[in-house]
Amino acid sequence: MRRGTEVITMKALHMAAYMLLWVGGLNWGLVGLFKFNLVNALFGSLPALEMLVYVLVGASTVYVIATHKGDCKVCGVK
Repeated sequence: MRRGTEVITMKALHMAAYMLLWVGGLNWGLVGLFKFNLVNALFGSLPALEMLVYVLVGASTVYVIATHKGDCKVCGVK
């Protein structure tokens, strides 16, 4: 049964990383287009939480880059 739990955990990790990539991408788009930092607007009064969001977005990016080929149906080995 361990294999099923491992797959569910990896799926959850992948989805969390994917969602954080959306957060980072949208935030940078808003900064570039409108000079509006959404993460700062939401968490600016809590600098530690704001920093945590940035760290999680960065870690998610590294994770997705490292695992992309194995997860991607287009890039992955068939």
